[in-house]
Amino acid sequence: MASTALSAPLPQLGPLVEDLHFQEILHRSRSLTQKVLLSIPDTHKSCIHTQTLQLNSSENVKLVTMASTIGIPHPPVLKAISENFTLESSLRRMHEGLLLHRGLLNFVSPRLEARNKVTDLMADIRDLAVQIVKMLILVQSEAAVQSTTAPLSLRLPGDYEVQVATHLTLLQLQSFGQDMVRVFRSLDQSNEDDNDS
Repeated sequence: MASTALSAPLPQLGPLVEDLHFQEILHRSRSLTQKVLLSIPDTHKSCIHTQTLQLNSSENVKLVTMASTIGIPHPPVLKAISENFTLESSLRRMHEGLLLHRGLLNFVSPRLEARNKVTDLMADIRDLAVQIVKMLILVQSEAAVQSTTAPLSLRLPGDYEVQVATHLTLLQLQSFGQDMVRVFRSLDQSNEDDNDS
């Protein structure tokens, strides 16, 4: 998890991070990530009717075993950019994580009542993934961005499992999005000290 934001870009990131086009895409990505994070509580409220499944609950830790039983994969781990964790690695993991969460939402959405909220959230995740690809293309010499996300198959025998799978996906997406914001903040050259965690 990226717990500390870097105050200045690392020397090895060089001119790319200072590039205006890169910064433009970065700001768009940061804004879309905020949009995704802001819509998670509302989507959760619309889709989850099981009282025990709350976004900010200490009980969520107990659902780890169920996540494994249902077959929800862990997202890629995001860390602060360093000599051992490059910008390219970070962007690739962001892209993989976004595709994973979009895939999970796509899998559960046909069995949810409030599909519209999920569809809107999936559209925002898709738009964000497009921005990440644009940054990846600037970072890499070749334009090909390969997706390594495996096909999903969740075990959802009943409505309760669907509720838990949706809850865990939104919970995981929230944490992943917060990590993305931290990485973006460390790359932001505009020195905006806004309070988006």
